[in-house]
Amino acid sequence: MTQIHAPATDDILNTARRVLDIEARALDALAGRLGAEFERAVRLVLDSRGRVIVCGLGKSGHIARKIAATMASTGTPAYFVHAAEALHGDLGMIHRDDVLIALSNSGETAELLAVVPLVRRQGGRTIAMTGNPQSTLATLADVHLDAGVAMEACPLNLAPTASTTCALALGDALAVALLDARGFREDDFARSHPGGALGRRLLTHVRDVMRPRDSVPTVGIGATVTEALLQVTRGGMGMTVVLDDAGAVAGVFTDGDLRRAIDRLGDVRTVPVADVMSRHPRSISDGRLAAEAAEKMESKRVSQLLVIDETGALAGALTMHDLMLAKVI
Repeated sequence: MTQIHAPATDDILNTARRVLDIEARALDALAGRLGAEFERAVRLVLDSRGRVIVCGLGKSGHIARKIAATMASTGTPAYFVHAAEALHGDLGMIHRDDVLIALSNSGETAELLAVVPLVRRQGGRTIAMTGNPQSTLATLADVHLDAGVAMEACPLNLAPTASTTCALALGDALAVALLDARGFREDDFARSHPGGALGRRLLTHVRDVMRPRDSVPTVGIGATVTEALLQVTRGGMGMTVVLDDAGAVAGVFTDGDLRRAIDRLGDVRTVPVADVMSRHPRSISDGRLAAEAAEKMESKRVSQLLVIDETGALAGALTMHDLMLAKVI
């Protein structure tokens, strides 16, 4: 049994730097090899009427699963099929209109060499991603993507390290090239990630999180500060809307307006709210994104916004707290 000794700190860091250097140089070489075959792979997927099936075994299988997930979340319908399972029933998941991407560093994985001819026999197109352009898998496929590396980062040159890094990066490059070609944008990405922070920011509109008109505290234009303050307290929004005789918004009275009025006038209990209110309140359309409301509040240094509908009428109101509860911010 090999005796284990505690390595020096410099040895640990030097090993780590060596790994990163090898993998960085492998990626740089990969970028230099991109050419017509990569373009053919992109066009093959774009021209397909089916989905992308990414297939692999072992470490290549893990990379294949990640590539499929990345494609699926960026506008290219894709899923992962385990190479061994494909030979025991899962081949039925692959349709003639689909495109198979088969990953094998050696290009000689027996299970993939059995799967690819079966997919081609039923009319499917195939892309091989290997580290050996002369391998059997490379020659069987319609398109070959060369993910080969000069050496692995493993000191024994055995464990898949640089090779899996290059395969993953090549898969990312393919997914992003497809994303760009399809005109995939932020709102498309959000629809694939509705549960994430980006999804909430890009799919949540003001109308989804605002307090409706009947929940917004209001007072008439003839109210006193005392009456307005009661509405501020009851409404829990730190403000009340002031309406004119026709029911249109004349202004808002906020906690800040109260402090400024007391500082200027002293006892303001009987002062008309119209004399101390803010006459040009900040507002936003109910159809705008909630993220835009958050940005507007932050840039204007306010904690509430009135919400206006398409006719210009008061539809509701929104506070920074409402946006926090909705996890928009």
